[in-house]
Amino acid sequence: MRRTVFVRLGSACVVWLAALIAAVFHTVPIAADNTRWGAGYFPNVVLTTHEGVPVRFYDDLIKGKIVAIDLIYTTCKYACPLETARLSQVAKLLGDRMGRDVFFYSITIDPDHDTPAVLKEYAAKYQAGPGWTFLTGSQQDIELISRKLGLYSEPNPSNPDGHTAMVLIGNEETGQWMRNSAIDNPKFLARTIGDWLTSWRTAGKSAAGDPWRSYANVPTFVFDRGEYTFRNHCAACHTIGGGDHFGPDLAGVSSTRDRQWLARFIVAPDQVVAAGDPIAKTLLEKYKGVLMPNLGLGTADAAVLIDYIAARSGAIRDAAPSAGPATSGAAAGGANDLSAIVEPYLRIHHALSVDELTGVADAARTVALAAAKRGSNGADIRAAAVDVQQATDLAAARAAFARLGSAILIEFRCSSSPLGVVQVGYCPMVHGYWLQKAETVQNPFYGARMPDCGRLTRDVPNLTK
Repeated sequence: MRRTVFVRLGSACVVWLAALIAAVFHTVPIAADNTRWGAGYFPNVVLTTHEGVPVRFYDDLIKGKIVAIDLIYTTCKYACPLETARLSQVAKLLGDRMGRDVFFYSITIDPDHDTPAVLKEYAAKYQAGPGWTFLTGSQQDIELISRKLGLYSEPNPSNPDGHTAMVLIGNEETGQWMRNSAIDNPKFLARTIGDWLTSWRTAGKSAAGDPWRSYANVPTFVFDRGEYTFRNHCAACHTIGGGDHFGPDLAGVSSTRDRQWLARFIVAPDQVVAAGDPIAKTLLEKYKGVLMPNLGLGTADAAVLIDYIAARSGAIRDAAPSAGPATSGAAAGGANDLSAIVEPYLRIHHALSVDELTGVADAARTVALAAAKRGSNGADIRAAAVDVQQATDLAAARAAFARLGSAILIEFRCSSSPLGVVQVGYCPMVHGYWLQKAETVQNPFYGARMPDCGRLTRDVPNLTK
């Protein structure tokens, strides 16, 4: 059950029902009287960002902004990883509003350990982009802020997490503030931040300008415990068939891993890691130290999750197109068949998207050999593949990879070969194209720095040599 709590600021509780009703029935924007919840209320202490920049809490972070604020610490093995991953989902849903009119602040409650350098590494693990700042400061100032914001938790030896996973969202300009679970549904959080906090400007419409729809038109809801458990506890870090995220893609994991091992890892991942389990150790290393949190799930929850993952994996497998023209773009071995080039190319893409060179040279050599068989039509692909093969660092490999992607796309268009299951990615920062299978962006030019930078399409761009 979702619980929405309005934060008690000072000695009085902010009641917004009347204002919200007024906003619905009046189309003329009304600026709120915000003197009570401005500079006189919020501490203006100095904090330090994960980039090492000193900032004042009110003047630089809060004043005139729409914000979401939560408390974390980087060594947390319980709610913090899920809390941070969930906010990463919310940030993606808010899109280009992040850093423009919406700002996230994650403040550590362990400043002795969480230096700016530690926070910067932590932010990178969770793909924090523009508008999301991780902050540290003195223990005294952080406690003052947490008490003022209603996020403070009394030390509790029986609670290994150390704090409550809550987020405070607000609009300093209008004086609207609300506290909510930081691990709530990401779409609900994004809608609350994106629409409710500016509702006085968009009376009768959503933030996108669409008229509000009647609750009478809400579709019938069918409760699926497996889907509910996955969405609330796993979807922030994993997909089923959508590619790797903070953790691995779980498609097929129910058949590739022992069921009892999966159940143990779901219930107590911290204990499995601590015991030196080789699979857990490999996963921890592969996914850059992002530790799966202990969410207090029981064996019954694990069983439901495993069954759900197995069912979804089966549905994805059954829906996948069969091998042949639909996947390769032409009859196997035909003149237009690019699968012999695309398959090793995709291995290069995956390596570069996770900042690795392992296997890149071998895959590039395979691409070059396959391109050579196409004669003059494959000359540009072969030349770019050779450059990738000879690259000795990531920068050189990525530069050559950009030329390789363009050459392959030109050949797709010239040969009229359909893309099949692959998509075209485009990064506006480097003006580079690439091909990938995953449904979410996996940028090979920036890797872990900005893995989701760019967009995907199934249309082949009209490039020229």
